[in-house]
Amino acid sequence: MTRWRRWWAGRTLRARLVLGVLLLFLASCAAVGTATVVALHIFLLGQLDSQLPQNQQLAFFVESQARGRSGSDGFGNRGPLGAAGTLGAWISRGRLAGTDEETRSGAKKVSLSPAARRILLRLPVNRQPYTRTLPGLGEYRLIAIPGQDADVYITGLPLAELNSTTTRLERIEMVVFGTVLLMTGLAVFGVVRLSLRPLRKVATTANQVTQLPLASGEVDLSHRVPDADPRTEVGQLGSAFNRMLGHVENALDRRQASENQLRQFIADASHELRTPIAGIRGYAELGLRAPENSDNALRRVQAAAQRMGRLVDDLLLLARLDAGRALADEPVDLTRLALEATNDARVAGPAHQWILDLPGQPVTLRGDEDRLHQVLANLLANARTHTPPGSTVTVKLNSGQDGLVTMTVTDNGPGIPARLQPTIFERFTRGDTARTHAGGNTGLGLAIVHGIVTAHHGRVTLSSQPGRTTFTVELPAGHQDGQGRLAAGPGTP
Repeated sequence: MTRWRRWWAGRTLRARLVLGVLLLFLASCAAVGTATVVALHIFLLGQLDSQLPQNQQLAFFVESQARGRSGSDGFGNRGPLGAAGTLGAWISRGRLAGTDEETRSGAKKVSLSPAARRILLRLPVNRQPYTRTLPGLGEYRLIAIPGQDADVYITGLPLAELNSTTTRLERIEMVVFGTVLLMTGLAVFGVVRLSLRPLRKVATTANQVTQLPLASGEVDLSHRVPDADPRTEVGQLGSAFNRMLGHVENALDRRQASENQLRQFIADASHELRTPIAGIRGYAELGLRAPENSDNALRRVQAAAQRMGRLVDDLLLLARLDAGRALADEPVDLTRLALEATNDARVAGPAHQWILDLPGQPVTLRGDEDRLHQVLANLLANARTHTPPGSTVTVKLNSGQDGLVTMTVTDNGPGIPARLQPTIFERFTRGDTARTHAGGNTGLGLAIVHGIVTAHHGRVTLSSQPGRTTFTVELPAGHQDGQGRLAAGPGTP
C-alpha cells in the first residue's frame, strides 16, 4: 500500500484524473458485464431446469430397456424426449443399472468412467437440479427422481451450449467495453488537458516570477495569469494568484520607495549636519589663527551649533514619532495657542499681514499642548518663508458639530508647485534642490506637522493654487482613552 501511495503521489494531476476516471469506468464496465453474464446464465439455467422434469420419460425408457420391455410400456410409444445429448440413468438397489444418452436418432448406451458413476450415485434424490461435471461427457445439469421399489431415475441436460452462449457474450462485452474504454480514455485525456490549461498557465507564470530578482532594487512584476475565469475552480485559483502578485508588486514598490527615501534621507541629513559642522570647524580654525577675530568666529560657531541643534531636535522628534511614543493627554486651549503662535509669527515676519479668525467661544480638545503649538508654529513659519513681503496669512479656528476641530492657515502667496504637492509632507521636501537654504529651511517642518497631527488621530490636507494656499488640520475633540499613540507619517525611512 505504501509503494502504491508513493507511485500515485508521483503522478501528475492530469495523469491522476485520467487514470482515476478510467479506473472508475473500468470498474463500471466490469460490474455491468458481470451482472449481464450472471443474469443470462441464471436465465438460461432456469430454462434448462424447466426441461428436466420432462425427461423422466428417458429414465423410464432406460429402465424398460434394461428389463427387456418394449418401448410402449405405459408410455404410449412416444419414446424418449429431450434435446440432443440428454442423459438418462437408473439406479436400482444402490447400483447403476443403465445409462443412456439420447440423440436425435434415438437413445444409445454410453460407457461411464468410475468417477462419473460415483458422481451419479452420490447425487441427492430430492428433485432439485444440480450441476456436475462428468468425466468424459462434460458438464451436465442433473436431477434425481425417486421411483418404485426405492429405485432412482436420473436425467440430465448438457451445459455445453449454455456455456458457449455465455462465453460468446463475455467475448463480445470485452471487445465492446475495451473499445469504449479506449475511446473514453482519449476523450477524458482531451477534456482534462483542456480543463487544466489555466492551471498550466498559473504554473508557467509562477516559474517566471521565481526567476525574477526580488531581493532588492526595482522589480518589474507585471506577470499575470491570462484569461483567469473566476467561474471555475482553476480560474478562481488564477484570479487569486493574480491578486497575490498584485499585493506582492505593491509591497515591492513600497519597499523600493522606502529604500529610495531612506537613501535620500541619509544623504540630506548627512549634508544638513555636515554644513554646520564644516562651519564650526572653519570658524574654530579662524579663531585660532587670528585671535583678533575670535569674537566673530565664536558667534558664527554658536549660530552653526544652534542650527545643527535645531536639525538634531527635528530628527529626534521624527524618530520619536516613528517609534510610536505616547502623547501627553491634557486639556488644550487651541484659541490661546492660535493667539500665541500668530503673535510670534507677527514678530518674526513684520512685513506680512497676520489675520486671526476665531469663534466666540474658546475651542478646546485633549492632546499634547507643546506638539500642537509646534504644528501651528511650523505652518505659520512655512507661510512666512515661502510668501513675499506684504502677503496676507489668515489663521482660522472652528469647532464643528461632528466632534472635529478644524484649523486652517491660508496665504495669498504664489502657491506650491503641483509637482511638490503629492510629496509635500515627506521629509526634506523643498521647493529648491540646492544644498544651501536661506533662513535655515531643512524641509522637515511639514513632515513634523503631519506626524503630530496623525499621532492625534487627525489629518492634515493641502489645497494650493496661485494666489491661495490653504493647510487644513482636522483633530478629534478628545482621544478615546486618553492615551494617543504617536504614529509615523509619510516619508518614514
